[in-house]
Amino acid sequence: MNTSIVIADDHPLMLRGLTDFLSSKNFNIVGSASDGNSAYNLIVKLKPEIAILDIRMPQKTGLEIAEACQKNNLSTKIILITFDKEEELYDKAKAYNVYGYILKDFAIEEIETCIDNVLNNRPYFSEEIGSFLKHNGYNEKPKGLDLLTKSELKITKLISENKTSQDIAEELNISIRTVDKHRSNIVAKLCLDNKPTSLSIWANVNKTHL
Repeated sequence: MNTSIVIADDHPLMLRGLTDFLSSKNFNIVGSASDGNSAYNLIVKLKPEIAILDIRMPQKTGLEIAEACQKNNLSTKIILITFDKEEELYDKAKAYNVYGYILKDFAIEEIETCIDNVLNNRPYFSEEIGSFLKHNGYNEKPKGLDLLTKSELKITKLISENKTSQDIAEELNISIRTVDKHRSNIVAKLCLDNKPTSLSIWANVNKTHL
């Protein structure tokens, strides 16, 4: 079955453009909306695999929807699209375990890659955003990073490159059991929850510090 997607954007051209593009790629667009309340209601009702949301929308922002989905344990994976390059929005996206975060300028170019990563439980944050924030002095060091050993840092960096435990074991010439033990220690030190994707998301959005 084709991937089910809800799209929400209060800019008609962006909404139509993404809908037409993804439909042409055989994704199943089950609903669309131009405001946050309608978008959230569609997510609750239709339970799509993915929701692609504009960050700034009337009634509910994309971030508020992501927060509500997290609070209510909804399984829909959130991808945010935006023209903004603000640190505060980026930080909130990380806090709400958003799976994808891309700039509208590159939405059509990146959205397929983003969706493919998200469907495989690999977070995708546009490199353009990270580069812009770093260039403009954004350098918030994530909490808990100093607690990691050299081995744990190395493994975390490999996780940020979307490598599996099998990949990491082969590259470092250690057993998968050893990799998984390191992963457990890293999760504990960073105070992450035990969801399988939590460490991957954390590593991806903080990879400039690794």
